[in-house]
Amino acid sequence: MTESAQEPEGAQDGGPRNARPAGADGMRAPVRETYGPMDLGSVPVFAGGFINFGYWRDIDLDRPLSVPDRVRSQQDMYRHVLDAAGPLAGRRLLEVGCGLGVGCTLAVEEYRPAHVTAMDIHPSQLERARRANARLLDASPGRMRFVRGAAEGMPFGDAEFDCVYSVEAAQHFDDLTAFAREAARVLRPGGRVVVASFFTVDESAGRAGQLAGMLETFADGLDIARPASGLTGAFTGAGLTGAEVRSIGPAVWRGWDRWLSDQWKPGTWPRNFLRAYEQGILDYYVITATRSE
Repeated sequence: MTESAQEPEGAQDGGPRNARPAGADGMRAPVRETYGPMDLGSVPVFAGGFINFGYWRDIDLDRPLSVPDRVRSQQDMYRHVLDAAGPLAGRRLLEVGCGLGVGCTLAVEEYRPAHVTAMDIHPSQLERARRANARLLDASPGRMRFVRGAAEGMPFGDAEFDCVYSVEAAQHFDDLTAFAREAARVLRPGGRVVVASFFTVDESAGRAGQLAGMLETFADGLDIARPASGLTGAFTGAGLTGAEVRSIGPAVWRGWDRWLSDQWKPGTWPRNFLRAYEQGILDYYVITATRSE
């Protein structure tokens, strides 16, 4: 990673920052390469098949952290998102960017929805997800399915779902406006969308360059630097109501960095997520909106 990154094309006019063109399969190269050959969910920094930074509010960070602590932090991120969606018993849910699908299994087992559809753009992830969730798929074939699709073009009919949720995937979405439009389309009246991910704290054009200089995933285009207001605005523009953005950074960044500290030395790039938060550049948000009745 270079010490000084140039401002990516499009950053000045409000376009996606650090975005790269998608290939014929609909994926940008960094997404295809990161989630293809290797099972990222098997990397020790992630644990239990989850791929998120974790929600650490109820975990004691002043003692040595264990793998069960790490798994719980990621489960608690899903619980926090699903709780924000409201009562889910008997409802039809869609997860956008499901990865290995272990969060969908948590939703099925703890929230008693009628059905969960797990969607991901990467076919390798879906193959792994079907293997990882074979027990549930065999035991309850009508409760969960895996479908390939993009956030910007979902392969579903209108008003199919009561809830659309996404956990730490929106930083990869090519087009937040298209995602918001699709979420509004597939939601039933009264349905709710909940997104948890990391965004820049404001619309400053310089944020993309700052993050590219600090964090490898922004420098190589895997993550796209955009403000949280970009998604709330997209939801409102798509006709959704009550769009709200809430920081959960205090429950994310310190725990994530504390977990990293056993594997990554200070000054290495993954430790810069906490630094970017402390410098007021990046934060972690839960963003919600509702389709009107």
